[in-house]
Amino acid sequence: MCRNIRVLYNFEPPTTEDEIRLAALQYVRKVSGVRAPSAADQAAFDRAVDAVAAATSSLLGGLHARSPVRTREGEIEKARAKWKLREVRAARGR
Repeated sequence: MCRNIRVLYNFEPPTTEDEIRLAALQYVRKVSGVRAPSAADQAAFDRAVDAVAAATSSLLGGLHARSPVRTREGEIEKARAKWKLREVRAARGR
């Protein structure tokens, strides 16, 4: 899975529509292999982003959390700890 794709579910404060749209844009860019579509492809690209954003909103709205609510700060700390572990392993030659 792409490292840049982030979890959007079960956050406090809740995930915004802007965050969902940015994630959809990132997904469409990844699967299409195109960062900026040509003028001829722009409409198809925009429709795909809209469809992925709508599906994501629907998914997030239909899920029922069984885990503690996440915070953005907590997720940042987890990512930092994971990065440190990678650095330590790389330094050891693993």
